[in-house]
Amino acid sequence: MLVIVQARMSSKRFKGKVLHIINKKPLIWYLINNIKKSKKVSDVVIATSKTKSDDLLVQYLKKINIKYFRGSLNNVMKRLFDLSKKLKKKYFLRISADSPLIDYRIINKAILIANKKKKFDLITNVFPRSYPSGQSTEIIRSDILRHALNNPKITRYDLEHVTSFFYKNNKKYKIINFSTKKKYFNKFSIDYKKDLGALKEYFKA
Repeated sequence: MLVIVQARMSSKRFKGKVLHIINKKPLIWYLINNIKKSKKVSDVVIATSKTKSDDLLVQYLKKINIKYFRGSLNNVMKRLFDLSKKLKKKYFLRISADSPLIDYRIINKAILIANKKKKFDLITNVFPRSYPSGQSTEIIRSDILRHALNNPKITRYDLEHVTSFFYKNNKKYKIINFSTKKKYFNKFSIDYKKDLGALKEYFKA
């Protein structure tokens, strides 16, 4: 399964967070390595923007030999669709760069469901959410992105957040949600710089 990570340096809440250094490694390094722990992942591509602010991210990805794709800054849906089209992928697994502590076992679970169900538009663990933020995983059928991009009712918010459109119109799409009964007491996403304090113990290179 192809994993597409959406990442940018111009995060409004924490600028440059994907390259923020913890224990001598940037956050994006932890995310990539956690994804690669899954043996069910065939490839990882970082989907970033064409803006100058993301040049530093691209330089780093080149340095560590990670594939990348550059597209629209704010139309993230089109960015991901263009990449999936370029790679001729019918489905892909989407992860946000604010999830450096993603658990590869959750990725495995989503892929196992995809292999078993075969026919679906979206496999998710956030509709409804039972996993904490920072552990969100979605497998998306590329064609539904194309259909949404051509829908006159789509909003700027939907284009930036990618899957919100499908959740709002869930009766029109085959959405499979998986959940957990495990009780989490932490959030695992890095949205603000203050989030680093509570999570530093987890970042061990």
